[in-house]
Formats: sequence, C-alpha cells, structure tokens
Amino acid sequence: MSSFDYKKALKDIPHKPGVYQYFDVEDKLIYIGKAKDLRNRVSSYFVQDKQLNGKTRVLVSKIRRIQFTIVDTEIDAWLLENSLIKKHQPRYNIMLKDDKTYPWIVIKKEPFPRIFSTRKVIKDGSTYLGPYASVGMMHTILDLIKETYALRTCNLPLTSENINAGKFKVCLEYQIGNCKGPCQNYQSAADYEHNIAEIKDILNGKIGNVIKEVKQTVKTAAEDLNFELAHHYQQKLSVLEKYQSKSTVVNSAFTNLDVVSIASDQRYAFVNYLKVMNGSIIQTQTIEIKKRLDESDEELLSIAIAEFRTKFKSTSKEIIVPFDLLLEDQNLKLTVPKLGEKKKLLELSEKNVLFFKKEKLNQYEKLNPDLRTERILGQMKEDLRLTQLPYHIECFDNSNFQGKYPVSAIVVFRDAKPSKKDYRHFNVKTVEGPNDFATMQEAVYRRYKRMLEEEQTLPQLIIIDGGKGQLSSALSSLKKLGIDKKVTVIGIAKRLEELYYPNDSLPLYLDKKSETLKIIQQLRDEAHRFGITFHRKKRDQGTLKTELEEIEGIGKATADKLLQKFKSVKKIREANTEELGTVLHKKQIMALHAHFNNQTNAK
Repeated sequence: MSSFDYKKALKDIPHKPGVYQYFDVEDKLIYIGKAKDLRNRVSSYFVQDKQLNGKTRVLVSKIRRIQFTIVDTEIDAWLLENSLIKKHQPRYNIMLKDDKTYPWIVIKKEPFPRIFSTRKVIKDGSTYLGPYASVGMMHTILDLIKETYALRTCNLPLTSENINAGKFKVCLEYQIGNCKGPCQNYQSAADYEHNIAEIKDILNGKIGNVIKEVKQTVKTAAEDLNFELAHHYQQKLSVLEKYQSKSTVVNSAFTNLDVVSIASDQRYAFVNYLKVMNGSIIQTQTIEIKKRLDESDEELLSIAIAEFRTKFKSTSKEIIVPFDLLLEDQNLKLTVPKLGEKKKLLELSEKNVLFFKKEKLNQYEKLNPDLRTERILGQMKEDLRLTQLPYHIECFDNSNFQGKYPVSAIVVFRDAKPSKKDYRHFNVKTVEGPNDFATMQEAVYRRYKRMLEEEQTLPQLIIIDGGKGQLSSALSSLKKLGIDKKVTVIGIAKRLEELYYPNDSLPLYLDKKSETLKIIQQLRDEAHRFGITFHRKKRDQGTLKTELEEIEGIGKATADKLLQKFKSVKKIREANTEELGTVLHKKQIMALHAHFNNQTNAK
C-alpha cells in the first residue's frame, strides 16, 4: 500500500462529479479517472485493498499526489476524462489502439466548393464529414456524387471578381460534361449551392429527402414537356435509388441514433460503433482497447462511447447499449433493447465486433502462440469458475470388457496441449468385477499418493470422465489424501456434455462452440483413446495367454515367457523351431505346431 497520506487528501475532495488524476513520486501523471462522486470513488482505492487486483494495488502504491477537477454533470466528467486520457496517455490507463488515420470527405469553404477526400482535418471553416473506417464506402459515396452532380475539380480562385474579369476559360472537364463551367459564369452560384445542399443531405443520411425532390423535378419537367430535363433528372434518380438500395437501411423512424457493443478477454477489448441517421447506417467503426488494470466492460464501454461521440461529432440523444451503464444525464438516453428493430441493430453491432475480435486475436496469436495459450487458459478459468489458471490438467478414464481386464488411463495437458510423456496407465489391483466407481477411486488414489510422495506439483484441474458417481469416487480418494481443497475436480457426462461439480446437483452447460468445452472434450477423447488402446492390448494378451495354456505341456509360466518374447499370436505362429527352442523344449514345440495346424485345417 502507498505511504501516501490518503486520509488527509480525501478531506479536500468533495462529493461531486468530476475527474481525478494520480501522480507518482516524480510528480508524473500515472492515472486519470472519472466519478459521479469524487470522494467516494477515490477513497475506494485505499479502503478496499483486499478487493483490488494486483495491477491496481501496484498503481495505489505509487500514488503520491491527487488532483481533481469538478464538473457539472457525470456526462461532462465522462467527456473530460476521455479528452485528458488522449492528451496525456497515462501509464495505467487503457490504451485506445487506433493506428490508422481514417479519411474524411471535405466540403471546402470557398466559392463553388470542391468536394474530395482527405486524411488531414484543418480548421479552416470547411465542412468535414466522417471519419470513414471503410475507405471503400467513402469512395462509393464520392463516386455517387461525381456521377450525379457536375462539380468543379480545379483549384482556381473562383471569386466573382476573377470570374467577371474573364480570367478563366473552361477546361476539358466542361467539354465532357463533368463541370458546368462556373469559371465563366455558365453556372450560377445559387444553382451550385443547391447541389452542395443536396450532397450534404446525402452525406448526413438524408438521401430520402433528395430522392423525393428529384422525383418532383422529373414530374414537373414532364408536365412542362421539358423531356430533356426530365430525362436528365430521371438518370440522376436512378443513380440515387441504386445507391440507396445498397446502403444498410434500418427503420426510417430512427433519425439520430448511436449503437455500441463490446467483446473482450483478459488482455483486450473491442468496441463497435454504428451511427444511424434518417433510417441508414452512415458511419461504423470498431476500435481495440488494451487493458491496463483489469477494467470492467462497463468502464471500457463508457470510455469508448465518449471517444466515438467526439470523433464522429454525434449529437444523438439516444445510445443503444448491450447492458446498463452507470451514467445519468437528462439529455441522453441509454437503451438496452430486448426485442424489435433496436435489438436487431444491437445484434448487427455485436456481429461486427465479434468478427473484428476474432480476426485481430488470430493475427496476434499467429505472431505469438503464447497469447493463444494465455487466452484459452483465462477463458477456462472464467468458464469453470477456477481460482487459478489451469496450466496443468489431468483427465481419468476407465476401460473393461464385461468386467474383465479393467484398466484406468490418465492423460495430461500442459498449457492446453497434450503432454504425452506424462500419460500413465493403471492395472487395477483392488477391484474385481465391473465396478467403475471403485476402479476410478483406486486410480485417483494411486496417482496422487505417488505425486505427493515424490513431491510433484499437483494439477490445477482434474477431469473425471463420467457423471456424479465417478466424480464422488474420485473426490473420496482426494479427501483421503487431504488434497480435495487444493485442486478443482469436475466430471463430464457424455450424453449432453454436462459438467458436474462436487456437492452440486445441477450440472453446468457450456456453449457447444466454446473453446473451454473443446479442450475438455479433447482431454476426454484422448483419455478414452489412450485407455482403450492399453485395454485392447491387455485383453488380447489375456486371450492369447488362455489359449496357450490350453496346449498340452504349456503352463502359465511358459505362456508368460512366450508372450514376453514374441508379443503376439502371429509372431509365435511364424516363429521357426530354432526360435521357439529358446523358450520351449522339443515336445512342447511339436504340441504348439499341432495346435496351430489344427486351427488352419478347421478353417
């Protein structure tokens, strides 16, 4: 814990919304946070030490000074926190990864404005729309504008004085119909500005208004028998309607709406944003957040929302979110939809964020395979409610044939991968007949008794192939050894892949597609394969041994010697007299040959 006198500092901090900043011994800013109640939030870092995770305890130990800023509302605190984090990037705050400079569409502030894409936002009074996370989408919009409207592309200073003085001449763009020649007064400023107004409507998602106006122009021109103008606007209408059909259209009642969703793991979080205007999704982006202090999804989503609303200049009064956020503001509504169109929008955002997460993690794991191991083990810890990462997992399975030749097998996974050198078989010694529970009890007891005697490290997780009965048997052995509290043991029942915990009558069901269940199934299947292979070998040897003992002159001891030397029936049958003579005498060899010859003749 920090040697900082936090009690003295707390006296000066009010019970008001605001932003707090922590500084270290060198007076370097190390963390920025927001709070609805500054004093309560700051005090929680110091008086709840036992509930803090390791990284947060390290942060608290470094605090030497606290600075705070009071604001009017929690929303103001939210926005100020986001602004300060981006400016100072303190060590212990999350890192918003956005290594791309996304392009914008700019409507230049000048006479007869040009429209083009740019990656530099200059404060010159021009209108910037975006940013566009999808460059393809931006170019589609620019192509639509170019195809529908005749705008200038030159950078001439088209002031009225220069135009009236006749300083310019029309260029090739005018000759081929891409420009109406405002440089020589062939197009009025009012007509040009009307086109610009329509383009702004399209860029703001109000394409329906533009289409309605163009349809009216077509109708009026046709009624006035101006068929050339009607044809021109009909072509324009076709282009606009074609573009509208390709855009993602939602309920037209949604005039101004934000949608966000989040997907996270132990290291990273990914947040998707959709901006809905006038029934269309006009902006979308997914960002990556690198965690620093094991932040909750609620905290991360709040920060991401502030980032998106600032970047996209959102003025929406409603945000669709996947869960409740502790954020209160009279001018902003947070909606967690259960059904209907808003729920569909949230699901669309969630599909996007899950796809982005999968792609990003695949990239990282290809470069660093250890990341995949950490992620899977972290997911297993969370899914199975473990207290530690399951670096070492062992799985038991039994095999027998009508109660005969019972064996147990154990397979070992380290770092979520098979460790075949650690696999073991058990010839059952204390159980007679088909008693699967007693067999499991013996195998588990023998395994961990030996590990304790040899002072080996116990696994973090033990998996028993079977339901409640096998699990209870395994647990009784662990209790005898006094290690039932030191390891987690679960059973997996094959029929519905239920997972059972000791003293819990209700099973746990994991998603069939979850990596945790896949690892458990792999362990179970590997234990079954390993056990059945040994069981078949033992059964075959037992059958052969019985067959050999039935031959006149060959007893149990001689049969054991033959099996030890030749391993199989085939090799004994194919062995010559000289080879057999190393184990058998002449009379036994003759009896053996006669036995195999009789078998051949019988076929």
